[in-house]
This record gives sequence, C-alpha cells and structure tokens, in this order.
Amino acid sequence: MAKLVDSFCVSPPPGSVPTTSVPLTYFDIPWLPNPPVQRLFFYEFPHPTSHFIETTLPMLKRSLSLTLQLFFPYAANIMCPQPPGKPYIHYMEGDFVAFTVAESAADFNHVIANYPRPVKLLHPFVPQLPSEHVTEDGSRVLPILAFQVTVFPNFGICIGSTYCHAVGDGKSFMHLMRSWTSVYRSGGDLTCLENSLPFIKRDIIKDPGGIELVLLKDYWDWVSSSGENSASTQDIAADKVRATFVLGRVHAERLKHLVIAQCRSSVDTEQYHISTFVVTCAYIWVCLIKSKESVANNLSHYNGDDELYYLLFPYDFRNRLEFWVPTTYLGNWRFTAVAGSPKLQVYETNFGWGRPCKVELTHIDYDGAISLAECRDGESGVEVGVALNNNEMDEFLTNFEQSLKLL
Repeated sequence: MAKLVDSFCVSPPPGSVPTTSVPLTYFDIPWLPNPPVQRLFFYEFPHPTSHFIETTLPMLKRSLSLTLQLFFPYAANIMCPQPPGKPYIHYMEGDFVAFTVAESAADFNHVIANYPRPVKLLHPFVPQLPSEHVTEDGSRVLPILAFQVTVFPNFGICIGSTYCHAVGDGKSFMHLMRSWTSVYRSGGDLTCLENSLPFIKRDIIKDPGGIELVLLKDYWDWVSSSGENSASTQDIAADKVRATFVLGRVHAERLKHLVIAQCRSSVDTEQYHISTFVVTCAYIWVCLIKSKESVANNLSHYNGDDELYYLLFPYDFRNRLEFWVPTTYLGNWRFTAVAGSPKLQVYETNFGWGRPCKVELTHIDYDGAISLAECRDGESGVEVGVALNNNEMDEFLTNFEQSLKLL
C-alpha cells in the first residue's frame, strides 16, 4: 500500500500556451477505447521522505510545468463529441496534469526484483487519471496524463505515469520524459530543448485512402454507447504474477545465427535484417505459446496442434511514409501486443540521481501483452516483462531457461 502525502495540479506556466485544438488522426482514433498506458520508473534514492519533499519535489514540479509548455497536449483533455463530431485534443488555460506524492513501506528491493511477484504489488504506485466528465452538448472529456511519485524512505522512489495512448505513442511519451529530465537537470532552463522540440501539427498526416471515415464509424459506435472501456481490469489481473526475463546479447546473437542457419537453404538471408528485436519476439512468443498450451492441456509438453497465433508489434515508420513526418512528431501509429521497445531507451530517463534501476509497464497485467525494454546494463540485451497466472508462469520459466541452454 502507498500512503498519500500530497497532491497537486501541474500546468504550463500561466499565459505560456494559448487555447489550442489539435485533431486526432486515423492513427490516434483507434486507441480511444483502450485502457491507458501505465509505466513505472524506479530509482535508487537513499534519503528520507522529508529530504525528497524539501530538496527534490519543488524542482520536479517546476521542471514539469516548463516542459508542458512545449508538450501541452499532455496537459490537455481529449474531447469526444457525439456523432458526427470528430475527437480532438483541446488545451485551455488552467488545464493540468494530476501529480500525486505518496509514501510506501514496501520492500523496495522486492518491488524491483525480476523474479515472479503478484501483479498487485505494483498497482499502488500507478497514478489514477482524473475522472471523465460530460459537457452540456454530450461530449465526453477525457483527461490525458497523471503522475505519482512514491517515496520508499531511505531506499528509492518510483515515478509512475498513466496516460492515454491516443495522444501519442511510446516514442512521443519518452520524448516528454527525457525532456522533463533535461529541464530538471538544467535547473529549469528550456534552452536545453532547443534541438529536440516536439512537432505537434497533425495536418502533415495524409489520408488518401479514406481510412479515417472507416475508423470514425467505430468511434461513433463507441461514444454513442457511453464509451465503455475494458471492464473489470482488476478481476482480469487478480490471479496473475509478473516477472522480468533478460535475453542477453550473447543469446540474442546465437538466436540470429540459428535463424540464419535454418533459413539459408530455403531463402536468401542476405536480403533480410535479422534483428535482436525480431529474434527476441519470436523466442518469447514461442515460449509463451508453449506455456499456455501446456497448462490448457494439462500436459508437460506442447502437443503441437496446428493452431494459428498472431503477434502484433509496434513499429515506428515516421521516416517510411510517402509524406514527410519529423522524428519528433507527437502522435501514433499501429496497434500492438508487444508493449514498449528497446529503442525507446527507457533507462536513459535520468533526472540527475542516476538511471532507473527498474522500469515496468503495468498495463500488461490486463491486456496480455509482453513488454520490451533495453537491458539496464547497456550490454545490448533485452528485458522482457510477462504477466501470467501462476501455472503459466511456471511453465514459461521452464521453457525460457531450458531453451536457452540449447543455444
């Protein structure tokens, strides 16, 4: 459990951002019905809570406020009008990011461990978005972002985030986070961001195929039916445990060589780029399927039945579209069953007291996704987060470790 210490509303500096509306594109709209993204950053912080409140908290809030001046969509709300209206991001003076400070007596080392623990262990450190409300014309107003800083006295802190994916993808959010850390380390000097300003205009996204209209029909069905999101997420995760598995650089390279050796006879491997991401996803996906099949069939080994499984993964094609999109574009792309990516560099989120000692994505507790991040030790490996029920986790652990021994 976490004890509430204080709560704040953090806005861009007064008068720094005019009233602005930003349309959602056909890349953004499909994310509206989905539960928000939840990411936790854990840091070693060997100081009491009073030290954090007196020396660290004031600059955390001030630097966030200054950063939101440039990343104002994260301080705004998403307006979801009834048909035939289109959803959009709307910022006006006084809009804010909810910012909570809490304290926990939990064992910090146990909380950040890689071995299996109940998923509910991390849930007290996840902030709650402010409640939605409905305007007089029937438009639903969705808050976008909330932070919670939880202090583990004399051991560490956790900066927890909850945000609506419709505003931006993982790359966009990590751009915000790294910008916040830069402003914090600079003592509040926004000039440190001059070379990495977010690109917020959405009119560069073209829709020659009329995809938006198809997606708007789904949106209108959703918003007309009161816009219910996924129900009973706590029940979904009630009996699950979560663990982090590390696939090191050596094992990743062995997997690449194995793929090349097996494919050489049938395809020209020279034309394919077999990346660490590809072999990691393939390896984890196979282990996951074997684990679920074994538990479902009450067998010790996967029975090999012909059944189709699908893996959806994120990709960033900002530089692959027929129209120009800058690398700092704030927005989305595709659906995913793999949450995160090693390319997001989440362990580079350094406020000045060191790199995170652990980063977790807690929404995988509910949606069945796996999470990926770069290894904290910087050795080119991959950290994989998995949330399963106890029996499936036991099988996954066995499959993961036994298969690595064969490489």
